[in-house]
Amino acid sequence: MKLNFKINSRIFGFGILLFMLMAGAVLAEETATALAADPVAAAAPVLTVDTGDTAWVLISSALVMLMTPGLAFFYGGLVRRKNYLNVLMQCMVILAALSVQWVVFGYSLSFCPGSKWIGGLDWMMLKGVGLEPYGDYSATIPHQAFMIFQAMFAVITPALIIGAFAERMKFSAFLVFTLLWATFVYDPVAHWVWGVGGLLRDMSWMGLPGFALDFAGGTVVHVNAGIAALVTALIIGKRKNIDKYPIPPHSLPFSVLGASLLWFGWFGFNAGSALSANGLAVNAFVVTHTAAAAAALTWALIDWRIHGAPTMLGTISGAVAGLVAITPAAGFVGIGSALIIGVLVSVFCFAAVSYLKPKLGYDDSLDAFGIHGIGGLWGALATGLFASKVINPAGADGLFFGNPKQFLIQVAACLITISYALIVTWILYKIVDAVIGVRVTEKEEAIGLDLTQHNENAYTILE
Repeated sequence: MKLNFKINSRIFGFGILLFMLMAGAVLAEETATALAADPVAAAAPVLTVDTGDTAWVLISSALVMLMTPGLAFFYGGLVRRKNYLNVLMQCMVILAALSVQWVVFGYSLSFCPGSKWIGGLDWMMLKGVGLEPYGDYSATIPHQAFMIFQAMFAVITPALIIGAFAERMKFSAFLVFTLLWATFVYDPVAHWVWGVGGLLRDMSWMGLPGFALDFAGGTVVHVNAGIAALVTALIIGKRKNIDKYPIPPHSLPFSVLGASLLWFGWFGFNAGSALSANGLAVNAFVVTHTAAAAAALTWALIDWRIHGAPTMLGTISGAVAGLVAITPAAGFVGIGSALIIGVLVSVFCFAAVSYLKPKLGYDDSLDAFGIHGIGGLWGALATGLFASKVINPAGADGLFFGNPKQFLIQVAACLITISYALIVTWILYKIVDAVIGVRVTEKEEAIGLDLTQHNENAYTILE
């Protein structure tokens, strides 16, 4: 039963949102962590801005920014025509809202030195985040360049979750939930993996010497968002009549356009994570493309074998799955490993989408969990198998290169991320549902979210 308020529920919801965001920020631990306490950080580097490195990171930031509109086309083409504009609106508003959240306090919570669990508050409103390098993250690019590059990761991660609840969430609830999720789930996990002194940057507390390898977001982005997608799909329930009538994509060409933009932008996502225009960036670029191509081909062949014809939807799904899986490994593996990762991710994700989802009966509308959750999990674990210090001396060898403990570290990092994302996502969803309600009414769902949530249509049909 929904709570009754004398004031507009949306205004109340946003007020609650702002209060919770600031409360969360105030409660963040601010104990500084010395550089020497972080085993991943290098000895004090010479801090000099390199114009080539800076140019590459800025270009990469723009490429990653393009991925969110690309995701809008990819997801939008897969929903019914009456909900197309709603998906586009969700992605574009995330781009705006999360960019503001990031510069106000999101970046500080994620990357400012603090405790193992969360960053400090010293960098709120980008105070102290200047145009000189910050050696803990990069010695050759301005600190603000690193900040804006990471902002694009923070933007697209919650956008991935849209695929799980597409066509049935109120826009007001979506906005509140997304901002809360970014603050209380994405920001802490980003700090654990990438921030100075983060929980997963030194696994000795678990008796495992070393640190979790995640070059560009296997656990931080895809496992994190994939688990949140599964949770939201389970709680919000199925779309009306989904078991009676199939819901085909309303525009596969739009989805192909979106997948192509994602593939293009992913070069910034992965190769840009080298934070330098160097050989490591080249390796990340090449293995990213190779894994995506192998995965796209594999999914098409699986479709051909099982369903009698290679499908466009399967091919682009495979390409995205390959990009997801190679993301954590891109800076640590070579070509042969990338091919294996790409082939196997399509096998795993196809099984999740075609067999696991129908078996368990959840309505993950656009397979956000089936592709990003399963693909990200495989990629994170595969990094522990195939990583090689020959590719990246700053990384670690994996199981197949003589270091089985690295695989155990990857398993532990995945389990920790899964547990945290599952629990906190469930709590945040329940809070938003209690305050303003999450799901649209049956009538609104039947009419479509374009009209009921935005008073607009994606298409104008002339009779």
